[in-house]
Amino acid sequence: MTRKRRKHRSVVVQPSRLREAGETPAPETASRGMPRWFLWLAVLITCLWPETAMAHIESGEAGGFLSGVSHPISGLDHVLAMVAVGLWGAQLGRPAVWMLPVAFPMMMAFGGMLGLIGVPVPGVEIGIAVSGVVLGAMVLGEVKTPLTASIILVAVFAIFHGHAHGTELAEGQNAMLYSLGFVISTGTLHAAGIGIGSIHKWKSGKVALRGAGALVMAGGLYFLWNALS
Repeated sequence: MTRKRRKHRSVVVQPSRLREAGETPAPETASRGMPRWFLWLAVLITCLWPETAMAHIESGEAGGFLSGVSHPISGLDHVLAMVAVGLWGAQLGRPAVWMLPVAFPMMMAFGGMLGLIGVPVPGVEIGIAVSGVVLGAMVLGEVKTPLTASIILVAVFAIFHGHAHGTELAEGQNAMLYSLGFVISTGTLHAAGIGIGSIHKWKSGKVALRGAGALVMAGGLYFLWNALS
């Protein structure tokens, strides 16, 4: 009687089947996901911000929102830094291309909250000018930094920009809508930078993008000179 030999086949278990069985597949890479501290920081700011904003006068809603929208684009020092965030993110690629434009407005809102409640931040004008110098240099040199380092760098600069916005809230305007306005305006500037940065995929576009970084850096040096004078 002849015995049939059974062939052993290697079985590849798909992650979806593991989930159905109640098992969790091993994570691919930590660098592709959002850092855990970044999520906790977002939750903290989300919890604190509405309470702080409601402590201010709740009139002048339309004026507050429009003032918030116009404030970032009214100063070239703000515009240069915010566009540079998008340019640098486009150079770094995913996930930095969307994480940097999320980190900046989030921490800018935190800085704005500090300005609204009167917490002093030393060297705000210098910090804003330095942000243009450093971010412009990053684009000029096409510097590739680790994702966490990039987020921290952008977040620190965002606090200075946000504090400047927060301290310039006009009396009688709604703090929440004012903040919403400058966050939306900032996001639009980031998007413009990302759009311009899309030329990075061409060789001539890379050169042009680095030239734009040089212009941002030069503008930052000009504002730094004025801040120190």
